[in-house]
Amino acid sequence: MTDSHSTSNPKQKQVVARERFQHRALGSTHDQLKKARVLLVGAGGIGCELLKNLVKSGFKEIVIIDLDTIDLSNLNRQFLFRHEHIKKPKALVAKEVARKFDPRATIVAHHANIKDEQFNVEWFAAFTIVFNALDNLDARRHVNRMCLAADVPLIESGTTGYNGNVQVIKRGKTACYDCKEKQVPKSFAICTIRSTPSQPIHTIVWAKSYLLPELFGVSEAAAMNLDTSESANNAEEIEKLEKETAQLRELREAMGSDDFVRKVFDQAYKKDVERLLSMEDYWKNKKAPIPLDYETIASGSENIDPLVAKLDQDVWTLQQTFTVFKDSLLRLSKRLAEERAAALRENQLEPVIEFDKDDEDTLDFVTAAANLRSAAFNIDPKSKFDTKQMAGNIIPAIATTNAMVASLCILQAYKVIKGDLGRTKELFLSKANMTGDSSDLPNPNCMVCSRVMMRTKIDLEKATVGDLVDILKLELDYTGDITITTESSQMTVFDYLDDDDDDEDSLAKRRDTKLVEVGVGNGTSLIVLDGGDDEPRVDLQLFVEDMNAEREQALVVKFVFNDGEKPEIPRKPAKKPTEMNGTTTLDGEAQSAATGSKRKRGQDDEVEESAPAKKLQTSANGATQEDDIIVIDDEGAIVLD
Repeated sequence: MTDSHSTSNPKQKQVVARERFQHRALGSTHDQLKKARVLLVGAGGIGCELLKNLVKSGFKEIVIIDLDTIDLSNLNRQFLFRHEHIKKPKALVAKEVARKFDPRATIVAHHANIKDEQFNVEWFAAFTIVFNALDNLDARRHVNRMCLAADVPLIESGTTGYNGNVQVIKRGKTACYDCKEKQVPKSFAICTIRSTPSQPIHTIVWAKSYLLPELFGVSEAAAMNLDTSESANNAEEIEKLEKETAQLRELREAMGSDDFVRKVFDQAYKKDVERLLSMEDYWKNKKAPIPLDYETIASGSENIDPLVAKLDQDVWTLQQTFTVFKDSLLRLSKRLAEERAAALRENQLEPVIEFDKDDEDTLDFVTAAANLRSAAFNIDPKSKFDTKQMAGNIIPAIATTNAMVASLCILQAYKVIKGDLGRTKELFLSKANMTGDSSDLPNPNCMVCSRVMMRTKIDLEKATVGDLVDILKLELDYTGDITITTESSQMTVFDYLDDDDDDEDSLAKRRDTKLVEVGVGNGTSLIVLDGGDDEPRVDLQLFVEDMNAEREQALVVKFVFNDGEKPEIPRKPAKKPTEMNGTTTLDGEAQSAATGSKRKRGQDDEVEESAPAKKLQTSANGATQEDDIIVIDDEGAIVLD
């Protein structure tokens, strides 16, 4: 038998030859690469390119994590995947394919969410370097915080069309991901979506973020984040919209009945439109909508096969649209009923159905529901393919940009592995050129990296609030007023006033409360605020880990110090009045403004599922101008024409 690791193996010969040239080019750095332990978060467009580059560059120990599965729309740019891999986990498939580039490489794959509690600070601390190849802001920020807490260098990357960027992040050395304020998209008036749609995106957002949640998910108050400021002075309109929402909620009770489809149709496309027609002022300068009649449309769709939904490139006729609407509504009703029954048997929370661009049931429903509304409001309908792009916030991806950004990540990684952080760059890629600036210093007013971060092991079966307070005073010399809150829910764990100012019984009761009773568990992040008036300390962030095997020791709360040394928690800089442009401000605020004034053309998200905050339009003279009409929902920002 032939040893797969011997040089007689053709693939192995290629690897050996490649490593020989790499060692000549990189010297001792190449040996460091082989010893490094790498974490790659994300196996999408950038992630696939990065994994290939990591393996071919000589990295031998790689862990990859991704929550997603492979979809047909991924295959044009995620080159580790093939048609036979559709519906399989990205991380697992990427691992098997990438190992072919170097059979000696050890690749571990997790089909999981990077925010799961098992991937805690201790887990992150075991890596030499972390690469971010994510497509959403929340997960990026989470990885940023975990790498800062574990004191592990992070290479952040993203692409949007022809644009891309790479940023090296190291605690105390460079700016973190949150040091620069991210652009917040402007919201779009709710009345345009609910009352006066004029573009296909308006009806698509209505179907996705209003009608679908009202019938099968969370009610509008929790599912939407649309601006109501333009409606603040129109109490009558708001009252009517709330009444309409209440009526739709009542339709849930009819789910599963024979007339459920008709009730939903009449409410959404007849009664609602008739209500809007009664507001005559709305239609003085625009074409009025037309209520749809259920019997008329249904009578022309009797012989249409619901499989017409598979024609995703076609724009369906009105009768075809009605057929898909009816069929998808029944599919979702049956599905929700089955999930509710299963949840009841297992004593779980009541399930909901949310939109997913890769979920055929919800995509069919949103496409059909949006096009029926478009028919009522004289708006051109869209194909299922176009609806998927618009509802899923998909911007066409460019594989070349992903490949270039992934290559830049590896070049920066060489400098990080060598310990040469001073030579790292923040790189920006555009259609015209590539530019690079020296990595920024940390922003002293950053709400994330300005904190002191520590791991804390707690016996969650025994530890009380008083145990935590006492060790803060004993180990870290906290005195006076402190407040402890959870980061995610901002629940107050402890609000400590001087003992003399508080009732002794009340104070004792609070101290004796177990930490688990105030929301503290494995993976919880706690914020300790120093309330002292005289030079308070900067905020302290504690990452909680369950003691598990160490539970039998005497201490029920203990800190884990990096390098075994207790960190110094610095004092907050004093804010002194100063004069800026004729306005008196504080040093801290002036510093923040000065630090944030350096603007760069970085990209926040990979293009696959996240739209940019601004849409650049080309004017007649070839210049670009910003025109940012945006709808915000749970999935991100949708740019409107």
